[in-house]
Amino acid sequence: MNRKDPRLQLQTSPLLKQAMTTRDTMRDVLLALLPATIAGLWYFGLGALLVLLASIAGALLTEWVFTPAENRPERLGDYTSLLTGLLLGLTLPPALPLWMAFIGGAVSIGLGKLIWGGMGQNLFNPALVGRAFLLATFPIAMTTWSPQSGPAEFLQIYASNLAHPFMQAAYDSISAATPLGLMKFEQQPTELWSLVLGYTSGCIGETNGLLLLLGGIYLLLRRDFDWRIPAGILGSAALFALMLYLTDPAHYPGPLFTLFSGGMLLGAIFMATDPVTSPLTPKGTWIFAVGIGVLVVLIRAYGGFPEGVMYAILLMNAATPLIDRYTQPRVFGKGIKNQ
Repeated sequence: MNRKDPRLQLQTSPLLKQAMTTRDTMRDVLLALLPATIAGLWYFGLGALLVLLASIAGALLTEWVFTPAENRPERLGDYTSLLTGLLLGLTLPPALPLWMAFIGGAVSIGLGKLIWGGMGQNLFNPALVGRAFLLATFPIAMTTWSPQSGPAEFLQIYASNLAHPFMQAAYDSISAATPLGLMKFEQQPTELWSLVLGYTSGCIGETNGLLLLLGGIYLLLRRDFDWRIPAGILGSAALFALMLYLTDPAHYPGPLFTLFSGGMLLGAIFMATDPVTSPLTPKGTWIFAVGIGVLVVLIRAYGGFPEGVMYAILLMNAATPLIDRYTQPRVFGKGIKNQ
């Protein structure tokens, strides 16, 4: 019985394969970030563009140096290093010295990715590892904010951008507080539409909430992330913020301010959803997401810093292996042990 096309075919798993590749996913995320990136450049000018380029250059160069020559085309061509550098750059102040942004990109890849064994094996989000390193090493530079320059001053470069490496940076005399800083230290709220449309000071890519949401919708339609994670983060943060707001409206911000201020949307949509550093099980993703949302509000309300998105995501990244271990679904055909 020789049949060229037998009805029964035997093959090893996986039996079902998706057409989506890592390169395609990274490209989708880059496209989703493009509107918010352009808005950041529109608001903060050429200095912000130089910060982004320095951060990306640090990430790409580190990947290139520590990757064997025969693997470089594949490693650099999957866009992971490019995306890591861009994400880090979007979380940096526009007036940050360029050499600091470059070091941050190098640390993101070196300590956030390569030291763990390469792509798919890291425990923490690489871009946030780089940002945490910069915040711990250069706290003044990372918490000095500049007002928006506007399109008329697009070609203006901040004096601090061109500071010499490891030398004291000379910041512009005009500085501006972020909405989170104004609310935490002065109990001064910011108009909601300013947060939605990005007319505030802050990191390069976090100010325009509307464009970040549009990017998230694009990724959702492309099925590039688990919808439970951003939904759980934003929902739990809004609910917890509402509870605090009802106890003392003058001291605690409301849920909409909580969602659209700081790095909440950027972190919930583009960083917490990293499939490598987030849980794999449906129940685990809810635990992970709610943990981030609650931690963000706790840190913002009671911590020393007005922002808490970075720390919340990194802490829950550390808990991801434990969450995956205890939320595995029951294997089909295996009974439940009697208690």
